[in-house]
Amino acid sequence: MSVTSEQVLSALRAVQDPDLHKDIVTLGFVKDVKVSGSEVDFTIELTTPACPVRDEMKAEAERLVAGLPGVTAARAKMTADVRARGGFGRQAIPGIRNIVAVGAGKGGVGKSTTAVNLAVALRRKGARVGLMDADVYGPSIPLMLGITERGKTMTAEKKLMPAEVHGLRVISMGMFVGDATPIIWRGPMLTKLITEFLRNVVWGELDVLVIDLPPGTGDVQLTLTQQVAITGGVIVTTPQDVALADVKRGVAMFQQVHTPVLGLIENMSYHVCPGCGARADLFGHGGGAAMARQAGIPFLGEVPLVRAIREAGDQGLPIVAADPSHAQSRAFREIAERVLVRLTEARRTTEGLSVVTS
Repeated sequence: MSVTSEQVLSALRAVQDPDLHKDIVTLGFVKDVKVSGSEVDFTIELTTPACPVRDEMKAEAERLVAGLPGVTAARAKMTADVRARGGFGRQAIPGIRNIVAVGAGKGGVGKSTTAVNLAVALRRKGARVGLMDADVYGPSIPLMLGITERGKTMTAEKKLMPAEVHGLRVISMGMFVGDATPIIWRGPMLTKLITEFLRNVVWGELDVLVIDLPPGTGDVQLTLTQQVAITGGVIVTTPQDVALADVKRGVAMFQQVHTPVLGLIENMSYHVCPGCGARADLFGHGGGAAMARQAGIPFLGEVPLVRAIREAGDQGLPIVAADPSHAQSRAFREIAERVLVRLTEARRTTEGLSVVTS
């Protein structure tokens, strides 16, 4: 006699999600159970493509189902669904499940470099990712990604088409003006541009839209937070103690607009000598982690200061794409994993867990 779907689900209740501390059936992760004679196929849909125990979970699920009487083969298909969070009355962008805003209390901390490499790292984790350059006065994203095209590409419906590079969908003011053209705009014009980027770009289906904010707190930040539900903010800083005040301002900005802070990234954390490989803590060490503790937010990781990232950016090749094995690339991939986990936690906190058993 063939095994039943109910028996398969019962066996899979022994598989626990390590972050959510519930079994995968109760969490609604098990989908599409198909029994064909003595063979069983099913899908496990996780909440993040970067689950650190993804392979172990797959192996355990297949082992449990294969151990049922009458089963000769068990195959689990692993997928991910990074779901969007509610937004305090602000409108969602159709097709975009999560919006991550990358900000900094001041300029010069490598915020745009961090946003670009974080976006590429998220893409390499399996997420569908867009990148919006909201730093209107200093749009550096096209240079860092090697985007040379200028002018608007419009659809028949008068929608803007983003550039596609390194697996990302990208829009930036730098794609519409010359490299030396200054942007001298007042608040209403900034608001109109940001609205255009949010509402009139063909983003398609995205798991995460990363937004590179301008430094500080101003019109762009206000427009974004008023118009869309930002799933979470990421703050970029450097290790010095004097940066703590800037971190506090960044945290306060996100808190005032009811946006969870996913965490803090310490950029330029230490320098690696290109000749001998020795490490030097040019700006001190541990400042970012200490700032995160004082501000009461998670610490997402530290990124070293190396010449390779400058060279890669100048060539239009983010370090994560240009040299995936580089220490800085590994740092960004680890940070991307933590961001995906924090997105899951933000959703769980604001929406609660849905229970699906079939």
